[in-house]
Amino acid sequence: MNTVEKLLENANELRQKANQIIPKLVKDSSKIEYAYNPLEYAWNPHSEYIRRHGGMGAKTLLVGMNPGHGMGNTGIPFGCPKMVKEILEITGLTVGSPRKTHPKRQIIGLEHPKPEVSGTRIWGTLSQIYGPRNAAASEVFIVNHCPLWMFDENGRNITPDKLTGNVSTQLTKICNQHLQKVVEILEIKRVIGVGKYAQKRIYEIFEPNQELILDGIPHPSPANPFANRNGGEDWRNAFKDALNQS
Repeated sequence: MNTVEKLLENANELRQKANQIIPKLVKDSSKIEYAYNPLEYAWNPHSEYIRRHGGMGAKTLLVGMNPGHGMGNTGIPFGCPKMVKEILEITGLTVGSPRKTHPKRQIIGLEHPKPEVSGTRIWGTLSQIYGPRNAAASEVFIVNHCPLWMFDENGRNITPDKLTGNVSTQLTKICNQHLQKVVEILEIKRVIGVGKYAQKRIYEIFEPNQELILDGIPHPSPANPFANRNGGEDWRNAFKDALNQS
């Protein structure tokens, strides 16, 4: 089994376990009424992303927290629809819908007209450094720690750091195991957490040593004041500096 096949097998295992835990998570948590699993309904573009980017030899792993609007619609980490189509050139793939969808959080897929700032910043900067399509894949691979995009009854986003309870602990364990396997399969040398939550997780999962360097960058979200400074240029420079250290 080659690297891409191993990554696909690992992602499929996470997909199945996430599907199994969603009903328990909704029942166990007073905050969550909806939980979307893009690995399920957006498996077509997600698996295509792995095929194009997973076997190119990347030794730096970027780890996000969980899907937002981008991956929620495209199945690709930080996958702003515009970036996915224009830079990654992943187009024409069918995206389904979650089994239970909030009226305010409809899934359109790769053709969603709404941009995602975080995804635009991540993939836009990578394309500036390495070039378009899968050029960055020889250096960098991107995953999210948690595969689920979650909302309350009003459609407000609920991030994994807000979860408590036994099922949340089970979900974290599943996500940790998936991330450990990604690092093992790709023989990753450096793991960079995107934002404080992802940084916290990677330091809990891995022990930094000569074989594995752990690092972090500020989250590119417009909710982060640093990411907006100088039109985002300060964040882009911090990201480029982190990549140059790898």
